[in-house]
Amino acid sequence: MHYYTLIHQDTHSKARLGKLSTASGDIDTPAFMPVGTQATVKTLSPADLNDCGAQVMLSNAYHLFLRPGLEIIKKAGGLHNFMGWRKPILTDSGGYQIFSLAMLRKVTARGVDFQSHLDGFRHFLTPEDVCAIQRDLGSDIVMPLDECVHYPCEKDYAAIAMDRTINWAQRSIEASREIRKHSGKRQLLFGIVQGATYEDLRIECAQRMAGMDFDGFAIGGLSVGEPKDLMYSMAAFSIAHIPADKARYLMGVGLPEDLIEAVDRGVDMFDCVAPTRYGRNGTAFTSTGKMIVRNASYARDFGPLDNACSCYTCKNFTRAYLRHLFNAEELLGHRLVSLHNIHFYLEIMRNLRKAIAQDRFSEFKKEFFALYQSGGAAHEN
Repeated sequence: MHYYTLIHQDTHSKARLGKLSTASGDIDTPAFMPVGTQATVKTLSPADLNDCGAQVMLSNAYHLFLRPGLEIIKKAGGLHNFMGWRKPILTDSGGYQIFSLAMLRKVTARGVDFQSHLDGFRHFLTPEDVCAIQRDLGSDIVMPLDECVHYPCEKDYAAIAMDRTINWAQRSIEASREIRKHSGKRQLLFGIVQGATYEDLRIECAQRMAGMDFDGFAIGGLSVGEPKDLMYSMAAFSIAHIPADKARYLMGVGLPEDLIEAVDRGVDMFDCVAPTRYGRNGTAFTSTGKMIVRNASYARDFGPLDNACSCYTCKNFTRAYLRHLFNAEELLGHRLVSLHNIHFYLEIMRNLRKAIAQDRFSEFKKEFFALYQSGGAAHEN
């Protein structure tokens, strides 16, 4: 059964309008998923996300497995109940976090042995364990365990990691089938295309993954320090070899310009910590580029962050006030700019969907960049 419906493809690009059906509701694509790593999008409530129009959010199985632990979340009735979010949830396996945060990790064909970055306690997780963890969380979209390598990476090791990812993917499919038989909950399982920054490895991995019974496909191992042109080309090589009738998710990407470039290449789904991370650091994304709110030039600026924005922050507060909050180290500043940034990202997605439906994606892209690049330098000075 296919859970993704391709509604329309833009006439002049590879941009796609679609819908992904999950147990907790439908997701209109292209879609951006706010990141709630530890069962919360930093500084924002589920009501804030709903007001911004979020359809789906991402949490991290690795972090939740370590804290607060599966027993507490199961007793709460699952992750949706625990965090008060009723719409779809995608849980990342935590593979990237294991390889980037965990101490003294050891990777074998069977799984990953690692030391928790929180308390030093040792754990061993197999692909089957990771599927079971996400069963207990009750997420709607499950990501299997994969091996994400750093940039740059020697090709020989990238090939080993790719083969291991493919083997784990097949084991995850088998584990997921067993879970579906007994749990009664429909969880979608996405395969992850790896291969570092090597075109032939990306193509091989995508082709081998495409032959497996996944509900959607993700492109992993990018946005880890490689040049943007290389990231875009690796995503394009991967997309060209995965089925067109399944959702395509580019993991961990990105900035506003990255979203639009990736949609142009046929990507349907995104997640990134940038909106809230930049927001907590006092940087707002606006229709005319990034704005550093704490800059002295905004001390007496009583206009909104973005004249083109209809979010709660822009409708009620001025640049001068937001600058004051950051300089006074008041947490409300973090919250208000993060809220604006999430709204800005989701508004890009809404506008992208409208443009694709009208076969005017190329015009939208040109107009967006002309405006977005017009004031960025001035905002940052």
